[in-house]
Amino acid sequence: MQCVILAAGEGKRMRPLTASRPKVMLPVANRPILEHLIAAAVRAGFSRFLLVVGYGEREIREHFGDGTGFGCRIRYVTQRQQLGTADAVRACAGLVSGPFLLMNGDMIVGAEDIAAIAAMDGAVMGIHRTDHPKDFGVVTCEHGFITGLEEKSPEPASDLINAGVYRFDEEIFERIGRIGMSSRGELELTDALEGYIGERRLRAHMLRSWLDMGYPWDLLDANARLLKDHEPLVEGEIEEGVVMKGAVSVGKGSVVMSGTYIEGPCVIGRGCRIGPHAYLRPSTAVGDRCHIGHATEIKNTIVLPDTKIPHFNYIGDSVIGSGCNFGAGSKVANLRNDHKIVKVAGRVTGRKKLGAIVGDRVNLGINCSVNVGTVIGPGVNVAPHSFVEGWIDEGTSFQS
Repeated sequence: MQCVILAAGEGKRMRPLTASRPKVMLPVANRPILEHLIAAAVRAGFSRFLLVVGYGEREIREHFGDGTGFGCRIRYVTQRQQLGTADAVRACAGLVSGPFLLMNGDMIVGAEDIAAIAAMDGAVMGIHRTDHPKDFGVVTCEHGFITGLEEKSPEPASDLINAGVYRFDEEIFERIGRIGMSSRGELELTDALEGYIGERRLRAHMLRSWLDMGYPWDLLDANARLLKDHEPLVEGEIEEGVVMKGAVSVGKGSVVMSGTYIEGPCVIGRGCRIGPHAYLRPSTAVGDRCHIGHATEIKNTIVLPDTKIPHFNYIGDSVIGSGCNFGAGSKVANLRNDHKIVKVAGRVTGRKKLGAIVGDRVNLGINCSVNVGTVIGPGVNVAPHSFVEGWIDEGTSFQS
């Protein structure tokens, strides 16, 4: 059985992080989302993969190659235009035969669930229970079969949602050929499922574990969850006077300098320089070739490669892009004074603690203050002593 993964979308809700990379290549616990998904499918017994790519496909192809380094065989097909999920599946017609597994590439699901769905008969949909069903396609079930499916209803009929994991055979291509464009101007896979549902032929499987990443702050939850289970591996240099507690990984070529205190779970990539006297708190993931310097504190944050946070900085509950530089004394706040839920561009995040979402190549001058829920676009230059909040567009030269 082949495993088909849809990885062609940009992930606009993940902006500015997806301005220069596809959503599926955003890192969680220092590995791309898509890599976690492929690894789970390999553990479930899959060895043949077909990736549907499009936006940023070069990065995906270069990272995974033919799959040899990941214990599998990978082929690619390009979705030329972003015409919806059914169009992405249609691109696979003629390249798969017999039953196959289909998964959205922007989530993480356990190997046990993947294996269970693959072992079932007929058409199958993986479902999951959530406390915010308004954000998803909501399903109703009866006697193990899907009886209804509604996209992002303001009044959901249940708390069960379509998790984006399916088992199909070639019949799905025939059903896709009979649907038309939706009101959004796309070919929707969910429209092709209506026939299965009406015929009581779409089985339901309740997933035991599932992580969806629709917005940048969802990466923080997934990062924390995955780091809890990661096996620590220290391949870099740890100088005398460093304290490491809990599960801490340090990549090859990295140096953790004297006086640094690290609380796991925490992962540090390759070629990094940490310290001296840095403080890394739990659920922090530092990408390759980063510098976290003297008297800098990082907490529950994802830092992408080649970023410098060199001295007297604080960053909490944030996602920081690649190639950024934080001037000395710059701070990112992560908690409102009134302790209310943080909003980002008017959207309620559900989080009391959330710092900033920072795009690639952002430069902050010395002594800058970044308020909770701030989004800074790629290539922004922030003048020294600035107070930054709200949404700062790409390429802006900012001075408060």
